[in-house]
Amino acid sequence: MKLTKEEFIRDFKDTLHEEQLIKVPDATPAELFTSLAQTVRKYYTPLWLERNRKISENHEKVAYYFSIEFLPGRMLETNLLNLGILDIVKEAFAELNVDFDAVKNAEHDMALGNGGLGRLAAAFMDSLATTGYPGFGNGLRYKYGLFKQRIVDGYQVELPDSWFGSIGNVWETRKDHDTVEVKLFGDVYLQADKDGKLSPVYNNAQILRAVPYDVPQLGYQNDIVNNLRLWDVEIPEEYELDYPTIADRRSVQDITSILYPDDSSYEGKQLRLVQEYFMTSAGLQTIIKSYLKQGLPLEKIHEKVSVHINDTHPAVAPAEFMRLLVDEYRLEWDVAWDVTTKTMSYTNHTILAEALEKWDAELFKKVLPRVYQIILEIDNRFVSDMASDGVAPQIIENTRIVKDGLIHMANLAIIGGYSVNGVAKLHTELLKEDTLRDFYNLYPEKFNNKTNGIVQRRWTQIADQPLSKTIDKWIGSGWRSDIHELRKLNDLVDNPEVLNDFYHVKQEAKARLAAYIKETTGIEVSTDAIFDVQVKRLHAYKRQLLNVLNIIKQYWDLKDNPDKDIVPHVYIFGAKAAPGYHFAKSVIKVINELANLINNDSSLNGKLKVVFLENYNVSLAELIIPAANVSEQISLASKEASGTSNMKFMMTGAITLATLDGANIEIKDEVGSDNIVIFGMDKDDVYRHYERHDYYSRSIYENNPIIRRVVDSFINGTIPNIQGEGTEIYESLITHNDEYFLLEDFTAYVEAQEKIDQLYRNQEQWMRMSLINIANSDKFTSDDTITQYAKEIWQLKN
Repeated sequence: MKLTKEEFIRDFKDTLHEEQLIKVPDATPAELFTSLAQTVRKYYTPLWLERNRKISENHEKVAYYFSIEFLPGRMLETNLLNLGILDIVKEAFAELNVDFDAVKNAEHDMALGNGGLGRLAAAFMDSLATTGYPGFGNGLRYKYGLFKQRIVDGYQVELPDSWFGSIGNVWETRKDHDTVEVKLFGDVYLQADKDGKLSPVYNNAQILRAVPYDVPQLGYQNDIVNNLRLWDVEIPEEYELDYPTIADRRSVQDITSILYPDDSSYEGKQLRLVQEYFMTSAGLQTIIKSYLKQGLPLEKIHEKVSVHINDTHPAVAPAEFMRLLVDEYRLEWDVAWDVTTKTMSYTNHTILAEALEKWDAELFKKVLPRVYQIILEIDNRFVSDMASDGVAPQIIENTRIVKDGLIHMANLAIIGGYSVNGVAKLHTELLKEDTLRDFYNLYPEKFNNKTNGIVQRRWTQIADQPLSKTIDKWIGSGWRSDIHELRKLNDLVDNPEVLNDFYHVKQEAKARLAAYIKETTGIEVSTDAIFDVQVKRLHAYKRQLLNVLNIIKQYWDLKDNPDKDIVPHVYIFGAKAAPGYHFAKSVIKVINELANLINNDSSLNGKLKVVFLENYNVSLAELIIPAANVSEQISLASKEASGTSNMKFMMTGAITLATLDGANIEIKDEVGSDNIVIFGMDKDDVYRHYERHDYYSRSIYENNPIIRRVVDSFINGTIPNIQGEGTEIYESLITHNDEYFLLEDFTAYVEAQEKIDQLYRNQEQWMRMSLINIANSDKFTSDDTITQYAKEIWQLKN
């Protein structure tokens, strides 16, 4: 948009005066932020209205992306950047004597997600608008995020993440006219109507109101605004007497209160199922109503609508779509099924069988009685059709939806749709060869790969503006709108002046992070050290523990020989453990106690530091990732579907230390084996162990004195205050046979870390590797990924 600094200052002052009744010098950062956001809303609202008008008038096909998580972080800078007024606003605030960073920090991260799944969904929303495709999000309007993490005495403590705060979500708009009702529980039976058609009759159902709140998704400087719809729950007035107590009302409010309620109890499982159905039913109802307003036949809704199931949380969608088409709109079953399977598509995000949702059939029947009936019918017809086609009974049994008292949601998503995609080349291969092999044999045409991507604008132009300016200096600013122009940097990797510029950019980012570490933890770290970073969800398969084992080895090496010649290392962790995941929480405790031991040992001469930064989120990632020298991507090969932090680190010049897992393989393909450090088993090695059942961690432990010394450190008092946690970890490695093969990969990992040490000593060589990573990171833009989804799966036009 075209806007002068003077025009912005006038608009901002007017808004501040009208909404807050104060002048700039008297306003708090929160008041300034709110008024700035309201000013920005005035700028983009006409664009939003025009976008909706064009989509409706032109009968454009729209994709709806259903996800239990969206993790956009703070929206202010993204919206300013995408409107093209970020620099103008910063200049105006400087003139007004306002600290822009203080105003920016007054915005809470939108806590609508947890990790990679939610961040990917948010990236896709940004990229859909930027590439111009009509694609809208559908999710839940959580009042609280997963939790706010505090570290107390080394332990993770979970506090409510009340991200709404006193400000609320300044970007959202309530849309009462699109409110719908969602039915839960009760008894359902079929009864013939006057035409002889069976119709469901609901007795004692719980009826709730689903209220949509729309959050605009701005494209990058193209005047396009798409929509993210988030659903909240309310009790309809006519049913208020059914909820006479505060506890009764809270039981309803819980549906949109907390992301991922603890499902270790029956009540927790029930709440999760209700959440998933609530957002899915509400979204599908409004999609159908919106489509019908265009006067088009329902039998052809797939020509104008695609519904995408992001992981198995919204996988009830095919069954709920069938319920709506058959029960509410009276389509014949076969017609409705044909429409459904042409409308639904599904992204699988895991090869871990335990991560594919399965619901207890009795619980499902209790919560969603009519949907349960429809799923039984879908399952019965699937079994009958497969048997008629001569499919082997064992394959039918492996792929059916209802079996062993469980409803298999991934199976419903695959059978009920036309596309199944993995999120990295290796992941998709493993789905075909292993996790979903029987489905691949039945429906090879449904399977495809879409490697994940990241919003490059967030991780360069917002998170690392000095890096962006340095790129501008050497190749011009065209890369800001066409990320593939980064490849021009490949021509400069042998230029010492260029390398020196990028070295100073990295040092500047490290200085920013070092200041934050000092401020928040009291730990002083040197920017001359290697900043070795592992930030991601805490899970055994991601192997933060392998990193810990190497740190313990380095600690012993320095205790044995304080004069050992090593490059100083700062190991930086950020991670949340799921509240019910005891082992992961024990690892956090061990990391923090190990940090206390190392950081307070003066005999180490500052050569080794360990930092755990609490409450890892998008805003903290924006500070950490640009400062990293080393990106730890060390999951057991075959376990990480893709990863996206690996791409963010790469784009800001970190060297990837990795196994051949997920998208690490594709990073290696882009930068070449000389510009990434690969170690450990590949997926074939891992699967050979599974086939032969020949892995015996105790033997490795007993026959390798270095490993034995490291592992014994968990139980012999070396690390203080971890008696219970240390024993748990020791037993996981030795007694329970080291499920993720840390001890087998340990020696290779140590050698890889030693290689990092040697490479870093040659600053020119290291910066050459760093620049090659930046130059070839364009491969992983979510703009390209979403274009593939739009063209190859959803058949959209921009």
